[in-house]
Formats: sequence, structure tokens, C-alpha cells
Amino acid sequence: MVADITYIRLKADFVYLAVILDSYSRKVVGWALERTLAARSPMAALEQALAERQPPPGTVHHSDRGVQYASGDYIRILQKHQMIPSMSRPANPYDNASCESFIKTLKREEIYANEYQDIDHLRANIEEFIDQYYNRWRLHSALGYRSPEEFERAATEGASLGARMSFFRHEEIFRPMWGSSWRSLGATTAAAPTHRLDEFPAGYSSAGWSPPEPASASPTEDDSEGDEGSLRRKNH
Repeated sequence: MVADITYIRLKADFVYLAVILDSYSRKVVGWALERTLAARSPMAALEQALAERQPPPGTVHHSDRGVQYASGDYIRILQKHQMIPSMSRPANPYDNASCESFIKTLKREEIYANEYQDIDHLRANIEEFIDQYYNRWRLHSALGYRSPEEFERAATEGASLGARMSFFRHEEIFRPMWGSSWRSLGATTAAAPTHRLDEFPAGYSSAGWSPPEPASASPTEDDSEGDEGSLRRKNH
């Protein structure tokens, strides 16, 4: 399991979201939203994750170096369930990259695309985003371009779990969605929406930054020169 906390700005104040992901499938298995940074929010997310997953003894719980995850109450819950606490190295966010990547996805595809009346409105939208979209339909390159729930079903059925890129689905998956929320793309339980952004398997990106895309990999690359232009470049 991997855990993290992020802030979300409302009109009048800030609120704080604690999340826990299953690091194997990237599925969100616990989350809690509060007005303070007290340890009760991460603890509520942890209790939800434990009820959802019922992890066996020896399961690793990884987080950043937040004081909430080092509190006595939090550690006692981990010890009760015989979980192994793990924390990122100082000044090294790469250690918690998968959880950071989820937060980036949440903010870009839900938070920044909407306005919220209050914390209850935000909580309802986050619940819908996680349950109806992210866990069910959001494609991940690290999972062979499958959603967390689809990946878990494949594992249960004994299908191949090797993460692989599907080049035939490249145009379907990488379509621009800047400035749009997942709802505007027609995300329903009947069909998965298309995406430009996906969870990167190992790299790190914060909620407000993403690494530049190589020009050669861009789906909107200018090809106005056509075949003749390509032939000239090869000859030179």
C-alpha cells in the first residue's frame, strides 16, 4: 500500500485529502477528506483500506515523511495488522511516485476542471471520480493500458500480467483533453473515456507539474512536409 496527503483549495479555505492505493494495481482502496491536517484523516483512509483489502501480515505500508504517518495512533494500527511501515528517503519524492501520480490525475481531471460549493460537494465529486471513473475506467500504462479493476480481474483469472504497450490503441488513448474534466468526455459505466494523460509507471510528477513530452512522441506533431520532407531528412 502507498499513502499520501494533498491539499485542495475551496473558495473560503483549504481542505486536505488523504489517500491510500494498492501499489500492485494502482486502485484507490481508502481515502478521507477533512478540514485539518490532523492524523485522523489518514487513519480513516487506512481503516477503509484495511476493511477493503484485509492485507496479510507482512504487507508493506509506504508513505512520505509526513508526521501524520509517524504518529503513535497510526503506527499502532499498522502494528495491530502486522504491517511493515516504510517512508520515503529525505527529499526524494520518487519513492512515492505512484501515489503522487494519482494526485496529479485527480487534480487535473477533476479538481481543476470544476468549482465546488463546499466540502460536501467536493467529497461527493471525489467519491464519484474514484468509484465510477478512476478505479473502473482510467487506463494506466503501467498496467498494460488497463484500469485498476480490469487489471485485478485479469490477475484473478490468471491472465498475463506483464505490462505492455498496445500500439493499436495509441490513437484511441492519446487524445487531447486539456481543460476538460472526465465527465465532459462521456465517462459512464458503459464505456471508457479516452485520455491523453496516464499514470506513469516509475516517473514522478507533482500535482502542478508534468515532464515535457518529447516532440517525436506527440500525437499532434506537425507532418506538413509529408513523405517528401521525410525523404529529404533521411538523405541528409
